[in-house]
Amino acid sequence: MDWEKELKKSITSINQLKSYINLSSKEEAQLKRIAKIHPIRISRYYMSLIDKENPTDPIRKMIIPSPQELNLAGSYDTSGEKESTKMPGLQHMYPQTALILATNRCPAYCRYCFRKRLIGLATDEILHRIATAIKYIKQHQEINNVLISGGDPFILSTKIIESLLEKLSSVTHLDYIRFGTRTPVTFPSRILKDPQLPALLKNHSDKKQKIYITTQFNHPKEITKKSIAAITALSRSNLTINNQTVLLKDINDDPNILANLQAKLVSVGINPYYIFQCRPVKRIKTSFQIPLKKSYAIIEEASKKLDGLSKRFNYVMSHRTGKIEITGIMGNYIYFKYHQARNPKNIGKCFKKKINNEAGWLDDL
Repeated sequence: MDWEKELKKSITSINQLKSYINLSSKEEAQLKRIAKIHPIRISRYYMSLIDKENPTDPIRKMIIPSPQELNLAGSYDTSGEKESTKMPGLQHMYPQTALILATNRCPAYCRYCFRKRLIGLATDEILHRIATAIKYIKQHQEINNVLISGGDPFILSTKIIESLLEKLSSVTHLDYIRFGTRTPVTFPSRILKDPQLPALLKNHSDKKQKIYITTQFNHPKEITKKSIAAITALSRSNLTINNQTVLLKDINDDPNILANLQAKLVSVGINPYYIFQCRPVKRIKTSFQIPLKKSYAIIEEASKKLDGLSKRFNYVMSHRTGKIEITGIMGNYIYFKYHQARNPKNIGKCFKKKINNEAGWLDDL
């Protein structure tokens, strides 16, 4: 496949990276240390979006390692995924949803990734026994949907994706399947150079379980002619496309940028779904997370600039106790509501915490 040949040309070392951006000898040494712990991978396409003359370019910050990754603050499992794991590669945190980790690879390794612990690394967290996972899902009739994530499942061959969908189609109580992918953003050639993938997804979605695509555009610069073409190809395949944006320091923490992004998404047929508070992941907490008080103000100011369609997102955090919506600030308190919960009794529960100007996560309040 042409897309596979193109992907093999990705930048995967600091020595290759030096051909694209200037690095001091100190930076080079630091980044080589980091890359041994958390690998680097950048598709040539995504690298082409970086303004090489701008050291604060938002895409550069999202994808190129920074010496700040030497800071060990944070956790590698901020959302309690270990507690939800039923077998390697299968998580079941919320009653209705099973999560499959289909791969530990992506076309580009985002530096803020909340699964930094496994991306591009040897891991036992990826699904290897699909038959065992299918058996588990069949035994749990409350599961009505499966989210296929990773890594990025669209980096798998179309044949493997087809096999996975065929096996899931045997589960009669599944209503729909979701794919979590950043491929339209970081490597649209995967979709544009393999028309069999959109065709497969359409055929399955038309005849079996409905398929939804959840992607992640974080900055207007990522919405290009190629990414729009990839989204259009998926839309024409009768797929619903939703977007999850992560609020990131010095990248999209400006109401004008955030509002522009959401409006552009709607204009190309993507539904705003969630805006996530950046998780306090080890090595990235201090460089990407914004205090909740400031984050909420950014979200509110951005919302004022948007119409009804473009502000349909919920501002949430994926906490180990559940998906928690950040609903408001009044006086000295910040208010929350459980959108989903590990303990079903907490779903819909509202609570408040005294605001802390520096806190970026529930546990810090």
